[in-house]
Amino acid sequence: MEKGPKIAIAGTLVFVAAIGIRVGLIYKANHEPAPKADTDTWESHVTDDDLVLRRKMRPDSLKDEKELIGKTVWVAAGGQVAYFPDTGKHADFAHPAGKLLGAEPLAVTEVFEQVAATSGPGVTSVPVGKRQVFLGFTMPSSSDPAKKYAAPVGYYDDGGYTFLSDEMFYYDDPRVMYKHWGPEVWSHIDKHEAALGMTENQVMMALGQAATPTTQAIGNRSITFDNNGKPVTVDFVNNKAVSVSK
Repeated sequence: MEKGPKIAIAGTLVFVAAIGIRVGLIYKANHEPAPKADTDTWESHVTDDDLVLRRKMRPDSLKDEKELIGKTVWVAAGGQVAYFPDTGKHADFAHPAGKLLGAEPLAVTEVFEQVAATSGPGVTSVPVGKRQVFLGFTMPSSSDPAKKYAAPVGYYDDGGYTFLSDEMFYYDDPRVMYKHWGPEVWSHIDKHEAALGMTENQVMMALGQAATPTTQAIGNRSITFDNNGKPVTVDFVNNKAVSVSK
């Protein structure tokens, strides 16, 4: 046989072999069961807390924010929202009342604007802008439920409003949203205290988000919570509080 035909035949055999391998792979893929999805790892990292859906309003006008009047909101950013006595659509910057604690219910009475304080005890973490937007409210669970207060929830600048209320508040009762925490945990949260066995999320709800962790290893670290100027240090192991110290 001449050299030329040998090369042609060899090429044909390689081509046929390649087709056979390809067909075999296709047959195998079509007749073997699909590989099991590795969901175990994903599921192991999803908690009941992760499944809680938090409602947002996304206000972008004063009219949107005023839709809260007559409703109840609950503090989400515990230990971060400064509030003041409301002397009639006016926040008394000279006499700050402190910072709102987590899960505290607020009955919204009004929304108003006021030029922000640029110095002194009335300065807050909310940007100054040309003027700030305040939420007026009462605190039904306080010792004086009729007393009115106000907290800045946004600001006006450059011809538009920016609101932080979606980050500051829950629009649904967190006791219902996190009902899986159980009555004992919620009893500690209502007293704004940390207790052994509580998770980081639960202690943060009780003592506030103003906190300093020792590491980034969530669930296995020590965290010092500001707790409105009364620091509490909590040690966590496997996301359970194993020690609480003041």
